[in-house]
Amino acid sequence: MQFNSFSDFINMGGYGFYVWLSFGATALILSLLLISSKAGHQQIIDQIAKRKQREDKLRQAKDLRKQQHELHNRELNKVPE
Repeated sequence: MQFNSFSDFINMGGYGFYVWLSFGATALILSLLLISSKAGHQQIIDQIAKRKQREDKLRQAKDLRKQQHELHNRELNKVPE
């Protein structure tokens, strides 16, 4: 379709309101989808980081308990002189 002027292009043969409303709604929905996806992605990355911190903390506590247990066993197994 060829238009003689810019206002004819905007009017779209009388259907401009519907055409531009459709374009606007599509752009809005795609923008919201993009924002939502980025927010969800960041939320997942934050959850992974928190889980890793918890696992590291538990691993350190386990290692500390193991060291304390070994030290305690050594003290119990010492032969008095």
